[in-house]
Amino acid sequence: QVQLVESGGGLVQAGGFLRLSCVASGRTFSSYAVAWFRQAPGKEREFVAAIGVSVGSTYYANSVKGRFAISRDNAKNTVYLQMNALKPEDTAVYYCAAEDRPISPSIMQISHWGYWGQGTQVTVSS
Repeated sequence: QVQLVESGGGLVQAGGFLRLSCVASGRTFSSYAVAWFRQAPGKEREFVAAIGVSVGSTYYANSVKGRFAISRDNAKNTVYLQMNALKPEDTAVYYCAAEDRPISPSIMQISHWGYWGQGTQVTVSS
């Protein structure tokens, strides 16, 4: 069982940056892949980024590639999402998700992920 808690959201101007954190409970966190999803008002939840258990195994949605970076610190049971050059269209509730299955083509699907946090709001003003 893994419990996830996100933090780091807030209000920022376009062009600014934020770093989200996802802290996980559980001793085997290092064996879990972790992803970030987001959901804007009136829209479906969408994949943002994911990181596998292997060093360098990161994956990004095209809309954030080059602006966002996902990383993990297993000693702190934490996954980060560094968000740079933020745009108003990045406004959403951001959720982290975890799963101990290997990374696969299904990682962009909500159904791949079994554990979810409560979300943190990110608002980017123009």
